[in-house]
Amino acid sequence: MAKQRERMNLLANALTRRVRDFVRGEASELSDGAVWDHICGLIFAKSKEGPEDDYTEYLSPEEKLEVAERVFARTRRELNVLQPLADDAAVTEIMVNGKDCVFVERDGKLSRTDVCFETTEELEDVIRRIAAQVHREVNELSPVLDARLLDGSRINAVYKNIAIDGPALTIRRFPAARITMDTLIAYGSITEEAARFLAGLVRSAYNIFVSGGTSSGKTTFLNALAGFIPKDERIVTIEDTAELQIRDIQNLVRLECRGANAQGRGEITMRQLIKSSLRMRPNRIIVGEVRGEEVQDMIQAMNTGHDGSLSTGHGNSPRGMLYRLEAMYLQAADFPLEAIRRQIAEGIDILVHLGRLPGGARTVLEIAEVIGVAHGEIELRTLYGWTAGEGLVRRAELVNREKLALREGI
Repeated sequence: MAKQRERMNLLANALTRRVRDFVRGEASELSDGAVWDHICGLIFAKSKEGPEDDYTEYLSPEEKLEVAERVFARTRRELNVLQPLADDAAVTEIMVNGKDCVFVERDGKLSRTDVCFETTEELEDVIRRIAAQVHREVNELSPVLDARLLDGSRINAVYKNIAIDGPALTIRRFPAARITMDTLIAYGSITEEAARFLAGLVRSAYNIFVSGGTSSGKTTFLNALAGFIPKDERIVTIEDTAELQIRDIQNLVRLECRGANAQGRGEITMRQLIKSSLRMRPNRIIVGEVRGEEVQDMIQAMNTGHDGSLSTGHGNSPRGMLYRLEAMYLQAADFPLEAIRRQIAEGIDILVHLGRLPGGARTVLEIAEVIGVAHGEIELRTLYGWTAGEGLVRRAELVNREKLALREGI
């Protein structure tokens, strides 16, 4: 098998050079169909036109077709050899670690592919084309790209001068169809009872913070929660890179941060956008993910009449997320820790913590209520907890029911 894959790679490399020479030699612009026909002619023709054709006699028709698709992607597709992976609906993430190492995530599991670039320059060219789509530059002076493509995919690229093993490229794709809470129930990510409970909290304008590790499904879950927001409210979303797919809300303003240009100018931070959003008369503010000093502005927004606001952040547990929020708040303001904790406890009502099970499945591990501050610490009460063999089960009743009573008459 390894020998066969090596033959396919050698043939793809040789034919890519021939096809590029053919395209450059044509006076008029060739159609994709004409290029495809030329590739197939080179691979499937019985006559020998070059030394690389000796590889074809060892390949099956299916393997020859795979080589043809790879050469076509290299010569005619925006993402080069990554295009077939990008077109595969089952692939949720593509990770390129240099020209010879490409991993993908399917169904929550990582696997290495046999896809590789012919040269490092070829990979760099793909990264530069991606950057050009979003009017950005990637080079030795600006070696990091963090952006969003038109289809909503999130892109991160690191140039070769700071990536030791060659340029690194990560493409996180999001499903075209929005994942709703019903979908998450069907996946087993949350129970129907817990979903109904959270739906009531969202409608009643509880401030909810979603925590979890990398790729635990925070943005997907935030999208699902947003589906319960009353349709007549005004919503402002603020994201570092726009990923939320909020629909059915007509009075919606979507804001996205912007990085500095090559001259170091034009940066728009999340702090600036949160402050600006307060002047837009929103009912609720949704902050895609907090990573730093913007925590202060988010908490202030939650404490100044914007009930029902939602946000996410990286954390290993609800308690660990609170500690991270405190640390980020301290970056923004030199306040006493006790005052910060009271601000956080006053602003956030509910913490939902997500995680990945050993098999890769994403699930809700805990739903906790922020009770207040006791003995100098923020007090948490686990309402739903996940344990092996039991799943997500109810542990306690909600204490602070004022918003429920006000909004739903309970």
